[in-house]
Amino acid sequence: MTDRRIFDEMTGDGSGTVRDPYLSYNEWFAEEDPKRLHRKAQEAESVFRLSGITFNVYGRAEADERLIPFDIVPRILSAREWTRLSRGIEQRVRAVNAFLHDIYHRQEIIKAGRLPAAMIAQNEAFLPQMIGVTPPGGVYTHIVGTDLVRTGEDEFYVLEDNARTPSGVSYMLENRETMLQMFPELFIRNRVQPVSNYPRLLRRSLSECAPQRCTGAPTVAILTPGIHNSAYFEHSFLADQMSVELVEGHDLKLVDGRIAMRTTRGYQPIDVLYRRVDDDFLDPLNFRPDSMLGIPGIMDVYRSGGITIANAPGTGIADDKAIYSYMPDIVEFYTGEKAILSNVPTWRCNEPDSLAYVLEHLSELVVKEVHGSGGYGMLVGPAASKKELAAFRDKLTAKPGNYIAQPTLSLSTVPIFTKSGLAPRHVDLRPFALVSPNRVDITPGGLTRVALKQGSLVVNSSQGGGTKDTWVLEE
Repeated sequence: MTDRRIFDEMTGDGSGTVRDPYLSYNEWFAEEDPKRLHRKAQEAESVFRLSGITFNVYGRAEADERLIPFDIVPRILSAREWTRLSRGIEQRVRAVNAFLHDIYHRQEIIKAGRLPAAMIAQNEAFLPQMIGVTPPGGVYTHIVGTDLVRTGEDEFYVLEDNARTPSGVSYMLENRETMLQMFPELFIRNRVQPVSNYPRLLRRSLSECAPQRCTGAPTVAILTPGIHNSAYFEHSFLADQMSVELVEGHDLKLVDGRIAMRTTRGYQPIDVLYRRVDDDFLDPLNFRPDSMLGIPGIMDVYRSGGITIANAPGTGIADDKAIYSYMPDIVEFYTGEKAILSNVPTWRCNEPDSLAYVLEHLSELVVKEVHGSGGYGMLVGPAASKKELAAFRDKLTAKPGNYIAQPTLSLSTVPIFTKSGLAPRHVDLRPFALVSPNRVDITPGGLTRVALKQGSLVVNSSQGGGTKDTWVLEE
């Protein structure tokens, strides 16, 4: 797959003919003064800096707070393209929820021979504490971020499923707000579907998943690990946008069989807790006893139906990259349909034949840790040195079950604004789906992450990538 011509989302085959979704934007761009656009790009950076839109990069003596680079050229999708993507995302999200319910109950997919029992039993993301537990409304993944990549006009692949605590939606919203401020005329010329109602839909979706013991309007709160967390900006942003309380573990305690938060009027029970704390740290009585981030006893309240935790504990197994390799089977098993969106072909390195192939073709493949995220712990074979390949070969041989491998896809490019004008860069897309008992809401667009270095395939902000506003055009 590495020798294919790279598909550019603005110009298609590179012949210079602009594709339909970009026609209006291209006309506008051709009329613009480059000096004005450079000033606007600098203004946008100032807006982000003044708003405090930063993230923390770990791995040094101290966390390094950075501004996420923002590119002023939007990524544009047609209504037709979005219709197919949203159908595929909804199908996949529903299958993931059905899968999670099954593996914590009857495990029919294992009995049917469609998934090896070891994939569950030996998976560190599987929570025995969730066996037999059905979340309120039957919803496990209230918020899902599905990472998509594109290789051609009608070729989209799911790169991974973020079903645990997906991040990045605040950047989607701020990117749009910034573009509206910088270029209001663009939104007059182009009929772009709005994303601003996401916080309202999120609150509605969470409220619809309130536990049975809730009486009256549900009380919703967001649980954050605190100001030193890399996504703290997003936690506080969403709490503000939804008009709900942002709480830390020390603000909460068990009161009369409910989880209650400290307020100026005493402790008030919480019905729905949107947690941005990992499972291990959620409850020191049930998980890590040294956790200072969670609430002692919350799992017992949860299991008794006294609170909704979003996303549900134990959903992380759906993020697992070895489980990902079975997703086409999972979708078909629970929906009775072929998957609308394809997986990237994947070799499971715990299988001897696959491991042999991966070791032989290491310089051609992308190798990822099964539980890895954020672009860390991965090898991009074509960009690796002989020394890096040798070191990774040793890791693979020592612990093959920790890794999967995939071909280096010819990811699509979109234009970014540079000193010399427009230049193509590789991108991915993370749309956000909200799941409640009666519906799945998918915000039109999502977070486009862009590799700012020429030729780079790594789009993660922690690895030097940036973001763009993502437009889905009206019919």
